[in-house]
Amino acid sequence: MCGIVGYIGPKEAVPVLFEGLSRLEYRGYDSAGVAFLEEGGLKVLKKEGKLSALGEKLNGCSFCARVGIGHTRWATHGRPSDENAHPHVDCGGRLAVVHNGIIENYLSLKEWLQAEGHVFRSQTDTEVLPHLIEHYYNGDLVGAVLKAVSRLEGSFAIAVISSREPDRIVAVRQDSPLVVGLGEGENFLASDIPALLKHTRRVYILDDGEVAVLEPDRVRVMDRSGREVGKEARLVNWKADQAEKGGYDHFMLKEIYEQPKALRDTLSGRISADGTRVVLDEVSLTPEEIRTLKRIYITACGTAYHAGLVGKYILERLVRLPVEVDIASEFRYRHPIIEPGTLVMVISQSGETADTLAALREARRQGARVIAVTNVVGSSVSREADDVIYTWAGPEIAVASTKAYTTQLVAMYLFALYLAAERKTAEPGQIRELLLGLKKLADKAQSILDNTVEIKDFAGEFATCKDLFFIGRGLDYAVALEGSLKLKEISYIHAEAYAAGELKHGTLALIEEKVPVVALATQVSLFDKMIGNIQEVNARGASVLALAMQGLKEVEKVAGKVVYIPETNPVLAPVLTVIPLQLLAYHTAVARGCDVDKPRNLAKSVTVE
Repeated sequence: MCGIVGYIGPKEAVPVLFEGLSRLEYRGYDSAGVAFLEEGGLKVLKKEGKLSALGEKLNGCSFCARVGIGHTRWATHGRPSDENAHPHVDCGGRLAVVHNGIIENYLSLKEWLQAEGHVFRSQTDTEVLPHLIEHYYNGDLVGAVLKAVSRLEGSFAIAVISSREPDRIVAVRQDSPLVVGLGEGENFLASDIPALLKHTRRVYILDDGEVAVLEPDRVRVMDRSGREVGKEARLVNWKADQAEKGGYDHFMLKEIYEQPKALRDTLSGRISADGTRVVLDEVSLTPEEIRTLKRIYITACGTAYHAGLVGKYILERLVRLPVEVDIASEFRYRHPIIEPGTLVMVISQSGETADTLAALREARRQGARVIAVTNVVGSSVSREADDVIYTWAGPEIAVASTKAYTTQLVAMYLFALYLAAERKTAEPGQIRELLLGLKKLADKAQSILDNTVEIKDFAGEFATCKDLFFIGRGLDYAVALEGSLKLKEISYIHAEAYAAGELKHGTLALIEEKVPVVALATQVSLFDKMIGNIQEVNARGASVLALAMQGLKEVEKVAGKVVYIPETNPVLAPVLTVIPLQLLAYHTAVARGCDVDKPRNLAKSVTVE
């Protein structure tokens, strides 16, 4: 949520800031602003609404600033407005601050600062920061920032500039991501890597409690006591064009079509040359630790949670261990029972999801071993987990996750087969068959993407409906949940997913004449039961679109429309089944005129609770 950018160097700062903010729009925001230093001192321009509104305010202005910071805000404290937009300034108008996160003790700090004579102009928690820094400033900006943040409770990533010290940007990270981009004679700051890719791929990923001081020719990193720390630069393997639309109308569509490559990349090097075993060199579990596992918890949010539900089916089937899946925001509040032999898996595309991080830390506090599945090298989740399985999906810009989900599924399959081989809970022939099936998924996904005309037609029919239901059994139910989420989050149609066996237990009351129902029927062992469930909704007048495995032609007798996925082992079907559902959601949202990449009220990376 929210986005931070910063620049210091020889270029005009404002265009660099604006371009960086445009690359962070996917994070979700309701206002935007920039602060920069010119000969006349500090200047701040900010505007409620889309970034284009700020662009109109900047249009025609002449800027010669060489240092500045920018921000896209998602309202938490105080409604969206020009006054509440970042950056915020001190009473003297000499320093500006941008902030991601929440300052939990802002009310007491605000009352104290007001008693000291400071005048506040907004309803935000952030505004206490420039006043605190102003209070402590005695000629040393870094020292004042360190004293100010020592008073804060909560999560924050901040960037500060001051007309008194125009040759530096001071940034601090605590539980909210912040990345420094390293250039030649210039340096950059951002809350996420895509904002930097046009300029540099050499970065410092700040850890919690670290402070960065950016100057044109150098970057110093220190801890909160002011002691400099050694920091190793990382080279981001994403290319700048990966964060561009590349001719597609939307990032989401581009990312749907990137899935075959993402699947291949995530599998690359992880299956032995003879195709008989999984190679996970990044996982350091010993054979003894694997054999003595007693229980697995999976915890995640949103789409990653749905990937975890598929993981539960796969792990229990192949590894024969009990698996519990928890929404991360609930995990630590239900006082989970973590005993010796418990493994906790956390799944997060960004690796910065606040609730998932909190669940990870609670699990480790209780002594569990934690393995992470994430897409971002150097993210908080990757650093704090004991082991990491990276998904090589590349940057995912659209708020609605697609290729991150399918690569998370692949990671779950690989890990399940890895454990099953060591615990001898699956036959070598079964493991070989599934690994061969995994290797074929990318080509089969491509065949779906090459034939999408029918799905687009169905989407046009769904675009006018008010309610839509998804049903499935077993793995199909887990995928139905993801299909429902995709549709509702980008098209704003009320959509729900139900286990098909629950229809008679209440859900049928919602089925009326012409209500659309998407029925997933890819699981051969449950196919006959799904046929019965489809007949149940037919009897109430539903309009049924079935999604089935090639060869299961019986479904045509009960469904008005059918989309087939290529034949594969039913265990692997979720990777393919979800692709038509992603396309259905996308084309429905386009037909309704929705902002596909930036749906209302949502953000890509939820970094506050």
